[in-house]
Amino acid sequence: MYTITFLGGDFSMRFSTRMRFSALSSFAAAALLAFAALPQALAVEAPQIVQKDGRYALLVEGRPYLILGGQIHNSSAWPSELPQVWESMAALHANTVEAPVYWEQFEPQEGHFDYANVDQIVKGARAHNLHVVLLWFGTWKNGNMHYVPAWVKGDPKRFPHTMRPDGEPIDVLSPDSRNTLDADKAAFTALMRHLKQIDNEQHTVLMIQVENESGNIGSVRDNSAEANREFAGQVPADLLAATHKQPGNWSQVFGSEADETFQVYHQAKYINEIVAAGKAEFAIPLYINVWLDYPAAQTPQRQLDAPGIAYPSGGAVQKFVGLWRALAPSIDMIGPDIYADDSAFYRETMGVYNRPDNPLWIPETGRDDSFGKFFFYALGDGAIGFSPFGVDQSGWNILGDQPWKAHASNFALIGPMDREVAQLEFDGKLKTAVEEPGQTAQELDFGGWQATVEFGFPQPDGRRAPGTKDAHGAALVAQLGPDEFLVTGVDASVSFHLPGKLPWMHSQIVSAQQGTYENGVWKPLRLWNGDETDRGLCFYQKPEVLRVRLGRF
Repeated sequence: MYTITFLGGDFSMRFSTRMRFSALSSFAAAALLAFAALPQALAVEAPQIVQKDGRYALLVEGRPYLILGGQIHNSSAWPSELPQVWESMAALHANTVEAPVYWEQFEPQEGHFDYANVDQIVKGARAHNLHVVLLWFGTWKNGNMHYVPAWVKGDPKRFPHTMRPDGEPIDVLSPDSRNTLDADKAAFTALMRHLKQIDNEQHTVLMIQVENESGNIGSVRDNSAEANREFAGQVPADLLAATHKQPGNWSQVFGSEADETFQVYHQAKYINEIVAAGKAEFAIPLYINVWLDYPAAQTPQRQLDAPGIAYPSGGAVQKFVGLWRALAPSIDMIGPDIYADDSAFYRETMGVYNRPDNPLWIPETGRDDSFGKFFFYALGDGAIGFSPFGVDQSGWNILGDQPWKAHASNFALIGPMDREVAQLEFDGKLKTAVEEPGQTAQELDFGGWQATVEFGFPQPDGRRAPGTKDAHGAALVAQLGPDEFLVTGVDASVSFHLPGKLPWMHSQIVSAQQGTYENGVWKPLRLWNGDETDRGLCFYQKPEVLRVRLGRF
């Protein structure tokens, strides 16, 4: 409710009846116009992804925002499950919940839309001071069609399945079907239209994921008669331009990768059309996620490293990220779902998706403690967000019952300063150090100052840092000014020094304030000195943050 207060003295001028009516009418009209303009003036600015000097940020309310996310289980986005979801988000110290929207629930009868689940998610998130990323489970979910409505599943003639080379259908809808594309697009645009109606001013919903790990499990491409005729024909001109290839049919141009490239082309064009139509209704960021192409050693249950078997064929896996960006320009970004805790693979994968044309965003990752340190790697690489999967207490988890405390601890540490960290990432002022087995110390270079990070405790005088048993130590150091730094970590110590000098040689800590950010304002709690600084700034599991001012002598 908005209240307009008029200030000033009484009206003492006399008007004729006609003049009085005219003046009051004009005044009332002006007041109504001012009243109508107030909600627009006070509305929150829409989320958007921006780029500066090769770095990306997600702007929320006009400022960089770091998603500390938690993705709930596939069947947890129902009103009956939401109470435990909100409890789980609080335990995780998340600022954003990722929740599915199911096509089968959203459009149970063709053309009739049920907004109940969506409304409950948005309303509940607001009540619990959370933002939302919605996941559209439409044509594809994990390389299958399991979330499409019954009226789609029951009409394979109108909504054809993908055909294997032997002519057998699989439970995946063909991306070559105009009917299926139009149906998915109609439902998605209805969702976006409704979100604009309920969320255009508050922008609780930050982004939408369009489909989920799209592609085929069971066949590399559609082998229907129509698809085979197209496959035997000439490769489309836009694909030739994107791949810098010479004309020919699919096999001639792409050889052994012809089948997968055929699926990529149709799938990317299909999703791009849905995204473009959704943005026309409500212009917020829209992205896709990816089931990765893992090395065989990472997925022993799938020994064949082949599209359609090891991963859904047609998705934006590592080798096709660039092609997807070219074929689907309406998509704002492509996020990898990373479930292998091999450090080399994890970092390599982030490098593949952290591109000049693609922000780094981890929409899904493992929830157990072995994945905790990758949060710091992601921050160091400028990620706009990080979200473990299966963090609600649904009573069932495909990931098993491993202990998982690291993500909650990390989010509790960074959460009070998430906006400041997001801005420092965007400005290129933030660096992280992450422990690896056998690597107990690292150097961070800030030009005029350097920081030595050592892992593990205790760290006796004159002896090397011992490291931690499971190599989980991490530190975050961000430069606030020429001689001022923000410092924190987990089972790590940080010592500042001048280039080429040992700590305490021609340098000193002028002040080390432990504190926290409250609504963007630094609030000091106490000063560190003596034992707390003589052997470096030491951080254990307890979440502590320092602002350090250094000096030279």
